[in-house]
This record gives sequence, structure tokens and C-alpha cells, in this order.
Amino acid sequence: MGMTEELTNWTHEQKCRKAVAALTKNSFTALYCATPQEAAEYIISNSADAATVGFGGSMSVAGLGVEQLLRDQGKEILNHGNPALSRDEKMGVMRRQLTCDLFLCGCNALTLNGELVNIDGIGNRVGAMIFGPRKVVVVVGRNKLVDGTVQDAIIRVKNWATPPNAKRLGYNTPCASSGFCSNCNSPERICRATTIIDRKPRLTDLHVIVVNAELGL
Repeated sequence: MGMTEELTNWTHEQKCRKAVAALTKNSFTALYCATPQEAAEYIISNSADAATVGFGGSMSVAGLGVEQLLRDQGKEILNHGNPALSRDEKMGVMRRQLTCDLFLCGCNALTLNGELVNIDGIGNRVGAMIFGPRKVVVVVGRNKLVDGTVQDAIIRVKNWATPPNAKRLGYNTPCASSGFCSNCNSPERICRATTIIDRKPRLTDLHVIVVNAELGL
């Protein structure tokens, strides 16, 4: 590792640790992970009592490679992103995710004040983050950190997460074509439910892993 990379990594670490401290102050169970491997190990260690594991469609979680590991342990995997599912089957999986034992998802933006900011098109992911599953683990890469307000976090989501996600998912929206948010009213618009979780929901065992790596969009 060269000096520039080492110093950049150190700077990111300080921001990650600041976010973890803020999350802890806000009553979340929060952990700093230096590598994606550490994050994967944390998820596996927290899945021991889980018979059903839901996946919220996160590229950050997918990048950790835990789905197959959990499947090999005999867990029932609830992943609505399986292309083999029909529309009705997909809806059934999303509903079951709301009451699964362990729900894994990413986060669109995390402020250094410990606020989780997300924008959903359907609401299944943010719904499960807030209430329902026995345990929720949110994976946040350092690229999702925002040194600013909740409004800055929303801007981050609409500028850097929504357009490429709309393109990835094959939606016919202006941002999927232009790469820029136009605050559209498209029938396929995916910015429909904005949530701000600024304190741990009282009845949800919500863990946030902040990883010193670029994960997801």
C-alpha cells in the first residue's frame, strides 16, 4: 500500500469510526469493520439462531458473498431478486421478509450524526428495516457516508444512488437515461418512500456495520 492509499484509508477510517460513535449514541448496535471480510464474518456470527434470512436487494450485501454461505448452513433464503420468481412469488417473498429471523440490507446514505437515510420505490426494504424481523443488519460502505445534514444525504441518494439503480433494475425513468435526477413523475419512478431513522426503533434489534470499503452505489 502506497503512502497516498494509506493516508486515504486512514481518513476514511476516522469518518467510519465517527459514524459508529454517533450510531452508538443513538442507541443502535454499531460496529466498524476494516474490510468486507470482517463484515461477512459478523453477519455469519449473528445468523446462528436464524432459520429464515431475508435479503433486501442490496448490492453492498451481495458483495460480501454471504448468501451462499448461509444457504450452505441450511438457512431458508428469502431473496426477492431471484429471476426465477414470478411476480406473485416475488411479492410473497417480500412479505415474508417482513417477519424473517434475520434481515440483511444496505443503506443509501448515513450521516456522520448517525442518521440512516433511505429512499425506496415499494417500501419493502425500509419497512423491514424499521419493524418486523427479529434482527436487522444494515451494511454501509464508506462511500455512503455524508458529512452533513439529512438533506445532504437525500441529495447524495438522488445524485449517486437512484439513477444507476434505476438503470440497473431496467426501469424506464428519465434518470436511468440521463444519469441525473429530474424529480420526475414517471410511472416507474423509484423515489417514492423516503425514511430517516435517527434513533434505533424501540422494538427492533438493529445492527449497523460501517465498512472501510466502497460497497454498492
